[in-house]
Amino acid sequence: MERTTVYFEQKGRENTEAVLRMARERARELGVRQVVVASTHGRTALQAAGVFRGTNVELVAVSISAAFEDMGWTLAPGERRAMEEKGIRVLTSLHALADGISEGFYGENTPGNLTANTLRWFSQGMKVAVETSIMALEAGVLTAGAEVIAIAGTDEGADTAIVIRPAFARHVKDLRICEILCKPRIG
Repeated sequence: MERTTVYFEQKGRENTEAVLRMARERARELGVRQVVVASTHGRTALQAAGVFRGTNVELVAVSISAAFEDMGWTLAPGERRAMEEKGIRVLTSLHALADGISEGFYGENTPGNLTANTLRWFSQGMKVAVETSIMALEAGVLTAGAEVIAIAGTDEGADTAIVIRPAFARHVKDLRICEILCKPRIG
């Protein structure tokens, strides 16, 4: 099989529309029925709702953990409501890779943090796409064993999309990144 991976010259929200359109097209080609979108305040998820309208694809928005409320990064009730009104399933939970109990006790040298840092070598969006897909599977909102598309980005918007078969945290070695649709070029 031959596929094209798109590398964006810049990272961040300016790529969001292109990422969402690529994800929609690949979901159609593969018959993917669930898409995970990282969305801190709902903007990317709401934009995804417009792009995926009429596709019969379920959108799952995963927001940042409530532990980051003191930094102003968490989802406000009105933002959650706006997404739910568009039919988006919204999830907020403990981060799957880093920022959890292990880091609270041991600092940065934990398996989750090492995994997160390795994925950041590809891009921040790669780390978040993998992490949010694990979080959604753990919450029971994704179909176990199915390929999904995960969309994430750097700071705001989306710049990374992958086809992934997520795994539960206790079976993380079974996780598979099947395809990289797009990501920012890291120089």
